[in-house]
Amino acid sequence: MHEMGIALQIAEIAKSAIPKTPADLKVKAVNLRVGKLTAIVPDSLRFCFEIVAKDTPLAEAELNIEEIPIVAVCKECYTETIITDADFSCEKCKSGKLDIISGRELTVSSIEVADPEEMKQAQKKSKKEK
Repeated sequence: MHEMGIALQIAEIAKSAIPKTPADLKVKAVNLRVGKLTAIVPDSLRFCFEIVAKDTPLAEAELNIEEIPIVAVCKECYTETIITDADFSCEKCKSGKLDIISGRELTVSSIEVADPEEMKQAQKKSKKEK
């Protein structure tokens, strides 16, 4: 399961990208773009991320995954084809000579940080309920 190693890297990237102050800053979401060719299982990655995010500013963060399809351009007829199965051939001319133009992505596209004012209000509300 390579998802654990990837989850560790995502957590490191996210933690290094968030501001250092305030110290109790929380991340609401980490948004990813993941290509189909990466062979990442989204549910497995979410599970692993939950484990590595525990006891960090990412602990309550949602991991949003946008799956990017495999798209290729035929070298023979220049048709752009979305690859949906194991048949890597042009949908128009059936050539197997393709250039993959998307589907290999694995990027952190954005990180959503909780608004400090919202956090303060939530903490006050939590204290009142106790």
